Amino acid sequence: MVEPATATQAAAPAVAQLKDELDIVIPTIRNLDFLEMWRPFFQPYHLIIVQDGDPSKTIKVPDGFDYELYNRNDINRILGPKASCISFKDSACRCFGYMVSKKKYIFTIDDDCFVAKDPSGKAINALEQHIKNLLSPSTPFFFNTLYDPYREGADFVRGYPFSLREGVPTAVSHGLWLNIPDYDAPTQLVKPLERNTRFVDAVLTIPKGTLFPMCGMNLAFDRELIGPAMYFGLMGDGQPIGRYDDMWAGWCMKVICDHLGLGVKTGLPYIYHSKASNPFVNLRKEYKGIYWQEEIIPFFQQAVLPKECTSVQKCYIELAKQVKEKLSKVDPYFDKLAEAMVTWIEAWDELNPTAAAVPDGKAK
Repeated sequence: MVEPATATQAAAPAVAQLKDELDIVIPTIRNLDFLEMWRPFFQPYHLIIVQDGDPSKTIKVPDGFDYELYNRNDINRILGPKASCISFKDSACRCFGYMVSKKKYIFTIDDDCFVAKDPSGKAINALEQHIKNLLSPSTPFFFNTLYDPYREGADFVRGYPFSLREGVPTAVSHGLWLNIPDYDAPTQLVKPLERNTRFVDAVLTIPKGTLFPMCGMNLAFDRELIGPAMYFGLMGDGQPIGRYDDMWAGWCMKVICDHLGLGVKTGLPYIYHSKASNPFVNLRKEYKGIYWQEEIIPFFQQAVLPKECTSVQKCYIELAKQVKEKLSKVDPYFDKLAEAMVTWIEAWDELNPTAAAVPDGKAK
């Protein structure tokens, strides 16, 4: 049985890398007692807390943390009419934190995630591993059978092209979970007692042209490289779908990273996911998405961005156009989502004016 690290195990002080260049974004509806477990790792950093649900409720944050907290009233005040693109009563609201951050890097985590232990029993500093992933290149154009060749004790294997060994900038680091796996509702119902106890000591680049199911509860990214693509869509209150916010962001982001020649890594670090959400509630949120994804995923697999799309914003606006043209036949919701995608970019550029015209990569 996998157990989280104890407070004592996690208490060793950590070296705060990129302290002034990284924000931690947390969506929540409850008091953030879970931060006590993460204090040795998170306390040096600035937190952006996005309060979901009732804005009149007071969220308590443990003493000693540097944070700013935004509720729905704040979102409406800052964005005005464009606040319509930010989901309500859904953790997708976390992307507002990405928009208002002024840091180069973002790490986002859910409030039911605790410090995991590696096989030796040592507490895992998830943030440290994410930073390692982001600061080393990715290899999306040719798969290395020793996984990440830039890790200590690894390298490029025989037959790997020397012309590709410099790699490309890493835009996203996608971490995993011990204990409660990130399953959909049907799988939760079939395997209610299943727990992930396997710790795989590996980081790998997701190849170009390959999509993946991105989970938002243990995720880091380079905001300057890919931030405008990390929109978690329209979910929750008033929408026909939920629990696909991170999936949508992941599919859009991966198509754009492939186009701009950026890398995405998955694997380490692990966190300990403590709470399984209700599978019957999840099924109500997911059931349309379970059907729709059989058409959504082929759409993204076939999506082509023109060479004129040389920035993340241009790529995202083009994707929104294609969503409207090709997915509206699936459901009218996608017309609304496409419009929200455009609104998101407009709001992003208003709050981040200097980044609006900066090309983020070279189209491939």
